Amino acid sequence: MTKSNKLKIFNDPIYGFIGIPNALIFNLIADPYFQRLRRISQMGLSYLVFPGAHHTRFHHALGCMHLMQNALQVLRFKGVKISADEEQGLLCAILLHDIGHGPFSHAMEHSLVEGVGHEYISLLFMEALNEKFNGELTIAIAIFKAEYPKKFLNQLISSQLDMDRMDYLKRDSFYTGVAEGNINAERLITMLNVVDGELVVEEKGIYSVEKFLMARRFMYWQVYLHKTSVVAEQLLIKILQRAKELLAQGSSLQASKALLYFMENKIGKTNFDEQTLALFAQLDDIDILAAIKSWQEHSDFVLSRLCQMLINRRLLKTKMKNKPIDKERLQKHFASFKNKHHLSDEETSYFVFSNKITNQAYDQKHQNINILRRNGKITDVAKASDQFNIKALSKAVVKYYMCYPKESTRFYVDG
Repeated sequence: MTKSNKLKIFNDPIYGFIGIPNALIFNLIADPYFQRLRRISQMGLSYLVFPGAHHTRFHHALGCMHLMQNALQVLRFKGVKISADEEQGLLCAILLHDIGHGPFSHAMEHSLVEGVGHEYISLLFMEALNEKFNGELTIAIAIFKAEYPKKFLNQLISSQLDMDRMDYLKRDSFYTGVAEGNINAERLITMLNVVDGELVVEEKGIYSVEKFLMARRFMYWQVYLHKTSVVAEQLLIKILQRAKELLAQGSSLQASKALLYFMENKIGKTNFDEQTLALFAQLDDIDILAAIKSWQEHSDFVLSRLCQMLINRRLLKTKMKNKPIDKERLQKHFASFKNKHHLSDEETSYFVFSNKITNQAYDQKHQNINILRRNGKITDVAKASDQFNIKALSKAVVKYYMCYPKESTRFYVDG
């Protein structure tokens, strides 16, 4: 497949000019599967809290590729052997690592397709593109699946200090205006090295790693798991849940062909075939928003009310606690709303509910970050750091939340 490679660079607000290294990368970016990422929000519904957070998976994928180019240059300078084919595979893999995301990214990960994560769907897209591009993505797929002999290549794509995390922290910090999440990705990349086939960070980069982990913790609690973002995403999930129930009961709903397919059929790994992938490729944020705008007028109280709440940002009130939610207090809100609107328990559960969220900034048991000491020894960052906070970051923190309606007709603009 040949295409004119006219566009050589993208002007990115984070890194400046991002170059396209070759025709294959250009053609992958130009493919409709990848262009779809322009219509997939990087941060779900976080723009309801941070108005600038309208950037997309398209931005993120290009940023990751740019950082990977920098990492390749650094590692080669330090004598790490990376062939031209491996470089091509690595750049393709990082470019396509998030291509399987559905509308609003993580917010709807399991709402349309049950038990299937975006990584699995990304792999399906990569395999389809590999066939389309005559096997040129074979090495990329092996690296993505962690089946390639050089482990550090996969670690550059998927680990606790990969190009994916470096870009999304820096990018999300920029677009939300949350400066505390900004990291020095260039410094971190400069400190990378490879020992015994695995990715390590040289000891003089340990403070940059500490800053990276602290920034990640801050961004999760203050941005990704902000209570207003959490409740907005819960409303989105519940809207799709209610819509599926109504369709199953024989109700008519207006939606795009692709969206109706995933709402009317139970899709999982066993039946995610080529036809399903083609329909999934047609889905983006626009399908969901158009449906929700339409469903505001539906005769079902639950569906119409949930859609109105999300579109007009009249969100549920959210209380976040460090301990489990008081069941009696939750039941009081439940009974009040149920009686006021003459709803069943099932209908009321869409508006009054509790749940929990977990955050673990650093997981010592999975793809840990290793520090290369000056004496040549390899030490986990939690042990190498003189900061007690890093050890604390390896513990999972759980917070509990309760959501219930704000019984008022005014618009709420403060999360």
